[in-house]
Amino acid sequence: MKKNILSIFMIAMLALVLAACGTSTETTGEAETKTESQNANSTEGKQEEKEEVATEPTEHAITHELGEVVVKHNPQTVVVFDFGALDTLDKLGVEVAGVAKASTLPSYLSKYEDDKYVNVGSLKEPDFETIYGMKPDLIIISGRQSAAYEELNKIAPTVFISIDNSNYMESFTNNVKLLAQLFGKDEAAEAELVTINETIASLQDITNSDEKKGLFVLTTGGKLSAYGSGSRFGIIHDVFGVKAADENIEASTHGMSVTFEYIAEKNPDYLFVIDRDSVVSGEGNASDVFNNELVNKTKAAKANKIVYLDPAVWYLSGGGLISTAQMVEEIKAALK
Repeated sequence: MKKNILSIFMIAMLALVLAACGTSTETTGEAETKTESQNANSTEGKQEEKEEVATEPTEHAITHELGEVVVKHNPQTVVVFDFGALDTLDKLGVEVAGVAKASTLPSYLSKYEDDKYVNVGSLKEPDFETIYGMKPDLIIISGRQSAAYEELNKIAPTVFISIDNSNYMESFTNNVKLLAQLFGKDEAAEAELVTINETIASLQDITNSDEKKGLFVLTTGGKLSAYGSGSRFGIIHDVFGVKAADENIEASTHGMSVTFEYIAEKNPDYLFVIDRDSVVSGEGNASDVFNNELVNKTKAAKANKIVYLDPAVWYLSGGGLISTAQMVEEIKAALK
């Protein structure tokens, strides 16, 4: 009897041991499976993280009219000579370090007169010593500084941007997208371009149904130059859609030299005037210059449609997100 009880007790103990071992093995297996899963997820997460980092550019290879440069992504110390580029960067919320403050800044860019922005010279004469001391990551120039490109490019990667007058909107759009790409502002730039194209379309709705014709003239030192399609100010005809009083004006940077007799002969419905002297020497007097017998006989004068455009926007700036939008609004107001 005692022997039977002992046997039963041993069998029971053995069963308990086996059950315990089974539970331990099962628990360990589950833990190992969970750990492997966590490790896999962690590795996968790290891999995704690496992939995300890899897709963000570290630098940009830029080819422009004057050469090729490599610019690091999101440069921090930026020198800007072109006011159109400056107003695009301003609109996109990009901070710059140096500006050509020795030249007259357009009023809408007056914030850059603050001492926090380094004066890097004028639009025609860069201050190379000051720029060198800034150790910039990027210098942005346009036509007025093209002769200084080689020397500036020795200091820092220098990007030349320009507007193709025969294809204004395409070059304008490309410039905006290039600047946005350098600073990771692509989405903001796309939104701004949509807005400005809508604004231009609303102006074209007006000009498409307006048969009146316009003449664009710049005055400086008492001399007159007319600009037509494909010229420096050809945007008024080629993009905005104002019909030209003279379709045979030669396209050139400095315009076609004309006289008051020429203006009287063409007899425009709108006479658009830029007073260059007002932004170059501060001594503009275009309204006095155009107040003469020949001009006063034109349809433009009689209808009070001699329009003195903002020379800081049209002559000094232009080609930027802000300045192009202002140009649209000035012409739209003139046609009302």
